[in-house]
This record gives sequence, C-alpha cells and structure tokens, in this order.
Amino acid sequence: MFHHIEGIVSEIGQNLAVIDCGGIGFALNTTLNTLSYIKTEEKCKLYVSEAVKEDAFDLYGFYTKSERRCFEMLTSVSGIGPKAALSILSANTPEGLALAVMNNNEKALTVAPGIGKKIAQRVILELKDKIGKESSDVEISVPTVMQTGESSTVNDAVTALSVLGYSSAEVAPLLKKLDLTSMTTEQIIKAVLKSMVK
Repeated sequence: MFHHIEGIVSEIGQNLAVIDCGGIGFALNTTLNTLSYIKTEEKCKLYVSEAVKEDAFDLYGFYTKSERRCFEMLTSVSGIGPKAALSILSANTPEGLALAVMNNNEKALTVAPGIGKKIAQRVILELKDKIGKESSDVEISVPTVMQTGESSTVNDAVTALSVLGYSSAEVAPLLKKLDLTSMTTEQIIKAVLKSMVK
C-alpha cells in the first residue's frame, strides 16, 4: 500500500500529475486544488489513495492529508466514485466541504461538474450520518478550550472537522493553542488542519 509518493513532477494534465520517482513515472489522478500547488520539473510529495479493481489499479494523489481524507470519505458515500469525488474536491477545499456538509449547502457541491442536486443531497446526508455516530463526545471536550461567547463558533468548527474524520480528542489540544476570540469557523478549521500536517 502506498502512503505517499515523492519525486519530480514530470508532467501535468487535466486532473493528472505524473511524478518521476527513481526513474519510474507514477500517474496520479488528482484535483485542481492539488494541481495549483505543484509545478513541472519541481519536487513534490503527494499523499496517495489507491483504487484496485479487477481490470485497473488507479492511484490518486493529494497535496494534503486532509484532502486525501476527504476523498476517501466521499468515495465511501453510496454512488460516489473517484471521478465524482475529485470533481467535488476540485470545487471545494477540505474546510469548504466540511462547512457545506454541516450547513446543508447543496449549492457548494453542485458547482462541481457532474454533481447534481440528488448526489449533493446524498453526500450531505451520509456524511452527516457518519459524524452523528462519531462525534457524540464533541460537546464534552469543546467547552474546556473556549470562553462562553466562543461556544457556537468553536462547536461549529469541531463539528465540521469531524466531517473530515478528525475526533474531538485530536482537535481539542490544537484549539488550546489558538486565539479563538476573533476567529471565524472557517479560520479555526484552516488553522487546525495546518497544525495537523506539521
């Protein structure tokens, strides 16, 4: 199983990056977000997700672990294949996707090519259902890291991060390091995701 591939970007195509690693070119399907961070003839590291079928072995590469995590969560939704997941993540950052699911924002998902209203509704419904089962401890741990006035913003951020698969136990220590008084929900999510990859 591949965790990541690091090498020189030898070619960039439509939703595709070819990474030369020790003389072998790995073709990685990817998102527009990831492609915006890489350039040909420069070194890069992409986190990998694999899809193995009877007639194919496809690799998907992402600039951040958060984007890979989102991709894997999206493909776990019934009827969402890798192509649809890449389309959604090309139109949304991980934090944008989390907020869209949390706020029932179908429009944020339907701007992606090939994603209609029914698919957007299914993504929101199934991912919300998953976080409902996994985030029962959010309310317990969040108050320890915030003042009363910050309750709603921080709680929304923790709920959105749980959409991406992060537990409140992982998030709480990182929240303690932030100045939450003047931050928006999206700023908190971005800050926590940056800390996660350090």
